[in-house]
Formats: sequence, C-alpha cells, structure tokens
Amino acid sequence: MDKIWLIIKREYLVRVRKKSFIVMTILGPLLMAALFFVPIFLANENQETRIIAVNQQDVFNLENTELIRFTIIPDFEASNLKKNFNESPYYALLYVENNNFTLYSNQQISLNVIRDIEKQVEQILETNNLQKAGIDPQIIKNARIEVTINTKLIDKDGTSTDSHSEASMGIGFISGILIYMFIFMYGTMVMRGVIEEKTSRIIEVIISSVKPFQLMMGKILGVALVGLTQFILWIFLTIILSTIAELIFLDTAKIASEMSTNEQSIILAQITNITGGINLTIIFISFIFYFLAGYLMYSSLFAAIGSAVDAEADTQQFILPITIPLILSFILIQPIMDNPEGTLAFWMSVIPFTSPVIMMVRLPFGVENWQLLLSMIILVVTFITTTWLAGRIYRTGILMYGKKASYKEIWKWLKY
Repeated sequence: MDKIWLIIKREYLVRVRKKSFIVMTILGPLLMAALFFVPIFLANENQETRIIAVNQQDVFNLENTELIRFTIIPDFEASNLKKNFNESPYYALLYVENNNFTLYSNQQISLNVIRDIEKQVEQILETNNLQKAGIDPQIIKNARIEVTINTKLIDKDGTSTDSHSEASMGIGFISGILIYMFIFMYGTMVMRGVIEEKTSRIIEVIISSVKPFQLMMGKILGVALVGLTQFILWIFLTIILSTIAELIFLDTAKIASEMSTNEQSIILAQITNITGGINLTIIFISFIFYFLAGYLMYSSLFAAIGSAVDAEADTQQFILPITIPLILSFILIQPIMDNPEGTLAFWMSVIPFTSPVIMMVRLPFGVENWQLLLSMIILVVTFITTTWLAGRIYRTGILMYGKKASYKEIWKWLKY
C-alpha cells in the first residue's frame, strides 16, 4: 500500500505542476462559458435583413420583420428574375400564382426565412377564408386562450412540490456532458502516460521496485486526484469569475435599492421553486461517485490498452470497442430526457458502461432509491472486475516491445 501511495503522490505532483494543467485549470471555466454563449452571440450577430421580392403584395399583405424585408415587383420583372436571378439584388423571389407559393433563389434559403414566410401566408389565407365565410377574424382571435400548466410532484407521504422539467433537463444535460468529457479526458491521460513510460523504457526501472498492478493502480488513482482537484478549482474559479463579472457589468447595489423587499422575496421564491423539486445534494454526491467510479472503470481499460501498444497510433483498434458505449450514451442523452422513466432509460442507467452518463441525466427527474443503489453496486463490481482483468493485461503488455498485439494475443495474456 505504501508503494501505491508513493506512485499516487508522484503522479499527482508531476501532473499538477505541469504548465498545461495550470493553463487548462484557468481557461477551463472560460472555455466552457464560451462553448455555451459564443454560438448564441454569433447567431444573433449573424442575423442580417434579407430582401425578398414579391409579385403579388396587393393580394398578400406581408409585413416586414427583423429578418425579412419584402419588396413589390411587377409580374414581368418576376418572370425575368426566375430566368436570370444571379444579377438581382434580392435574396429570394416569392412567386405567387393561384394560391401556389414558390421561393426562387440562387442559394440555399434559410429555414428561418421559410418558416417566417409560411407563418405569415398561413395567417393571411386563414383570415381571407374566414372573411369569405362571413366570420369576423377578430372573434376567432379573441377566442384563442394561452394555457400554462403547472406541474406538481407528489411524494410518498402525499405532499406535493413544484416540478420544473426545464431545470431538470438543464441539470441532467450538463451533468451528463461533464461526466462524458471527464471520463474521456482523464482516461486518455492515463493511457498516454503508460505509453510514454513504456516507449522511454523507464517502466523497466520502475517495475524492478513495484509490482505492475501497484504501478497501474497508483497511476489511475493519481490521475483521479488530479481530475478532482481540477474540478474543484473550476467550481471556485467559476464562482469568482461570476462575482467579478457581476461587479463589473451589473450595479447590484443600485438594482437592490430600486427593488422593494417584497420584489426581492418574490424573485428568491421563484428561484427556490425552480429547484425545489430537485435534490441537488443527491445530484452532487452522485456526480462525484459516477465520475470516480466511471473514470476508474474506463481508465483501467485505457491503461491496459496503453500497455499493449508501442505507440499511440496503434491504439485505435482497441479504443473503439471501449468508447462505443460512452459515445452511445452521449447520443441517447436527448431521448432519455424525453422519457426518463422508460425501459431504455432504466437499462442504460444500470448497464455499467453507460450508467455514469445516463444515470446523471435521469437523476434530476427523480429516480427511485433502489434503482440508484442497483446502478452503483453494478458499477463498483464492474470496476473491480475490469481492474483485475486490466491488471493481468498490464503486467504482461508493459514489458512487450516490437510486437503488435492483437485481440488473440491479449486473450492469451489474460490466461497467464
């Protein structure tokens, strides 16, 4: 155990002192924020007004919007545009003939533009049909009512609390994505570390002092501590950056002074209600567990792969079967959020190779305790099994040079 602790200490100190660790720790929260907000910003900035020619504006009173500006042109000009559109100053031509609508353009037309025009034309045709039938469109408009349905969660003791699916989806999506990223990132870090030690032949010196299994476990646990350290630092840095941004861009004192105590209480109550039906404590504890257990399971397999090859380029044939369950769980995040209590969601959150991601997606929606406990037990048992199997591969493969390993060869190593 002392030797494993020394290896853990060495792996941890070597990695946290690297410039790459410091840079990624500082840039991590900024990159995550950029990942979410930059596409939204660019999408808003990229919205330009498109000019669309229409040949029958007198019949269809189309209104200009933020994205579209309509221009009336004569029929003969519209007919010429259909034949020679490249030299026109218009984005598209809306040609109307006998209630048939066609958009002509020399480029692929934006879906937002198509939907906007379709919506306006449908409303105009609906109004015209109502007027022909002698029905006042205003009566129909006044009869339309928007309904907001409040959802409640009923506990076993009969008490009900507010339910907010949007908040559950947001927390589940972010948790699942983070687990997916962390397992991939730190798992491949273990694999690269094993390959580097093997190719530099330093592994032969280390093996003379410790057992291969002790070396593998020390390396895996050391990187796990690096991951936890980086995650905790990201949380603190995110809080600090948010506070700084709030102080710079928002005058909180002025906002608070302009709001009455009652208004502030209402806002706090609304925030509490949004997360009221979600057990954030269980989610946080489960996140740490599934990150560690999922990482330990996958990193042992990544370590086995690293020991079986001489270069990173040779790892592709072995990585794919291992990463397929992770990629599948990433793909299934949206379907699982749509039906978190379904059969697919249950089995994917129990199968250990997909449970770290899928269970974190399901947790904000509410999972029965026995399902969570079953998933955790199976994941721990699988982690122990994969670590034992990976140790048998590692102890043989770490000293094999110049020979490309195959699945048949690895199967023999398991029997040694």
